Amino acid sequence: MELAQGSSPPSRRPDEPLMGTAKGHPCRPDLWILPFALLVLLPFGRLAELATFALMLLCAVMLVCRPRELIRLSGVRWAMVVWGCYELAALASTMHAVMPSRTWETVAAMMRYLPLTVGIAWILREGRQWSCLSRAIAWLLLFWSLDAWMQALTGWSVRGHAEPHRLTGIFGAGDPKIGQVLATLSPFILDRARACRSGRLCAALIALLLLGPILLSGSRASWLTYALVLAVLLWREAGSFRRFALWAGVALVAGALAMGLAWRTSSRFDARMGRTLMAFQGSERGLNAALSFRLSIWGDALRMVAANPWTGVGVRGFRYAYPRFALAGDPFVKPGAREGAFYAHQIILEILSESGVVGLALWLLGISLAIRLWRRARPDARERAWPASVALLAAVFPFNTALAFYSAWWGLLFWWLLAIWIGVLSSDVRMGCHGA
Repeated sequence: MELAQGSSPPSRRPDEPLMGTAKGHPCRPDLWILPFALLVLLPFGRLAELATFALMLLCAVMLVCRPRELIRLSGVRWAMVVWGCYELAALASTMHAVMPSRTWETVAAMMRYLPLTVGIAWILREGRQWSCLSRAIAWLLLFWSLDAWMQALTGWSVRGHAEPHRLTGIFGAGDPKIGQVLATLSPFILDRARACRSGRLCAALIALLLLGPILLSGSRASWLTYALVLAVLLWREAGSFRRFALWAGVALVAGALAMGLAWRTSSRFDARMGRTLMAFQGSERGLNAALSFRLSIWGDALRMVAANPWTGVGVRGFRYAYPRFALAGDPFVKPGAREGAFYAHQIILEILSESGVVGLALWLLGISLAIRLWRRARPDARERAWPASVALLAAVFPFNTALAFYSAWWGLLFWWLLAIWIGVLSSDVRMGCHGA
């Protein structure tokens, strides 16, 4: 029954939705469409696009059948304006694109992020959907982690053998992003573990379970991402600086022991650490080699920005413009090659080099709108959105070498995260139903 005006709802867990109120009957959330919000994570080539297509059809049906109900949702409106900033940044970059066909193709492909975001905002409009989806994400990440452990111990996973220098896990040989994906999405499974009966102990065990594949993935960007996630979660859990310092010290010791064990037992980790230690040779060449020649890429990206300050070289045009700005002896440019490094390996440099100052301004506008959404959301919505918030922070952390945000898979994952975040923040838990 409806609550009287001014009364307080009964106490409950933050993720437990309330009973529906429409005419005294429990509401029926559209749980049949919920799997499509999870299928975006499919690591099998372009199959993830099937979920995006399904959500596009959902939006089309909703626009035809119930347009007012769809537009009335605040999550849908927020999704549209934030997506608009992202799309306009890419559209502006077409003005002086070095490879116009590639840039226009990317701009057109990015249109699919709008129905993705709107569809997920519609799906998560009630509390029960998020409770089910968060559990499914946690179980999926657990399976990926166990599969990566199996590959580390036996050399094989359900997607085949490991590469000589790093784990690839569920993504298969030739696609080494398991570490970055696990590190970025780790807040979802850690949050569910913290909600278990054993609480902190369960979360600590899950954190160690994730640590192995992330270390052995050979991606130092994923190491930094996971360290950031754990630091944020520890700070939130500690409640005081003194307790945080104590727990962080314990985490550092555990991490050092895990790294020492991996160093002695894994040739993959030993090779990666050998390259990392080249940074302490005291020379620019050693630092560049330790950073996988990122200094060369960043220098060329800065030269691109200087030559194309306003709208950049066009989204996904970095590789085609690279040979023009590369210095002699650049390791990413072979004699006679028309392409170089694929992207800038740093989010701010990627935005500036590919979409210029105009693109960066639109990104900042989108960020400011997202912050405004966070501030206007109810406390219970911010509590439910916490895992997605930390995952988004890890994905866009500027002091890291993330994957390309204009690429097909990472761009899709980024917008999937953003769609979940917007949907959960704008959901109305009062419309929800008791979860099973």
